Amino acid sequence: MTITASAISLNVADPEASAAFVRDHFGFQQEMATDGFVSLSRPDAGFNLIYLRTGLPTFKPASAAGHADGLLVAFVVEDIDGEYDRIQREGVEITTPIETEEWGERYFQVTDPNGVVIQLVQWVTSPAE
Repeated sequence: MTITASAISLNVADPEASAAFVRDHFGFQQEMATDGFVSLSRPDAGFNLIYLRTGLPTFKPASAAGHADGLLVAFVVEDIDGEYDRIQREGVEITTPIETEEWGERYFQVTDPNGVVIQLVQWVTSPAE
């Protein structure tokens, strides 16, 4: 098997609102869009971020057609403190203020207009240490 691309697809009530959030605050670019569907990317993310409107009759399997609950989208960054300052200057509400876990993960979280949690992470010590 050869994987040529990767994507994460999230069901949300308002795909355009989530798409605008990641464009405005995380530098994603829209690749495709139609009614109820937006696909975004950025070259360094490693995957496309897709938002689908909940309730689309074309969504398969129907058993997975609920809202994107219980997950978060995480991005590892090089300057977590700089990103934290930038996000605050942009007026984004912080869901979880910046903190450092004992295993070396320094992170903070924000929530998009549809309730999808986005976490930025910087490893201040190696996860293996």
